[in-house]
Amino acid sequence: MITGAVIPTYRHTESLERVVDAVRAHGLPVIIVDDGNDAAAAQAIQDIAARLEDVTVQVRGENGGKGAAMKDGFRAAARAGWSHALQIDADGQHDVGELAAMLDLARQHPQRVICAVPVYDESIPKSRKIGREITHFWVRVETLSLEINDSMCGFRIYPLADVIHVIDHEFIGNRMDFDTEMLVQLNWRGLRVIEHPAGVIYPEGNTSNFRMLRDNVRITGMHTRLAIQAPIRVPLRMMRRIANKTL
Repeated sequence: MITGAVIPTYRHTESLERVVDAVRAHGLPVIIVDDGNDAAAAQAIQDIAARLEDVTVQVRGENGGKGAAMKDGFRAAARAGWSHALQIDADGQHDVGELAAMLDLARQHPQRVICAVPVYDESIPKSRKIGREITHFWVRVETLSLEINDSMCGFRIYPLADVIHVIDHEFIGNRMDFDTEMLVQLNWRGLRVIEHPAGVIYPEGNTSNFRMLRDNVRITGMHTRLAIQAPIRVPLRMMRRIANKTL
């Protein structure tokens, strides 16, 4: 089992090195995806990689969104021979102190997706919390299960071969719809999820790349796509699990 970290970044260079250091403390190689940053930020990212071992940079010519960055990062990880990929945000929101436990779970259950379930403090905006609850409801409808309690937290460990298959064969959104759509698609492929609580904060002065109108429209479109497919995909998932004896 070869696990590394894919960290997409757009306008989060101040916290990036701290996140990379925390991940590398667990012995993981790192691919930073520069998602079309301006010249100053791009140079800062290259400087971080130059100072550290086992850190490479995947550069996108223009900003494509978190999903597009993750797709490029996952493909680079597959070319590097990794079997599993940790996804973590560059803005320092996620409690990396939980990473050791998540890596242990991935080693014990290599065919499952290890997902952090956020434990928020008072810094979470109320509007974001309400929006997440709406998505949680629709994911239960789209999977006809209670297996996924939080599909939006971008702190998780994936079996890479399954992710690459989904990227190559399914439509997956390129922006803030990516995390939920990927997890639902993996559920439809029969993969199980193991959830682990992890603290998530909204740091003061944090630069958010979430665009309220644009991204909510995209997320609505995503749920429409998934809900339409669910009546076919859920029975197929059940058949896969029966065939693999993973019910």
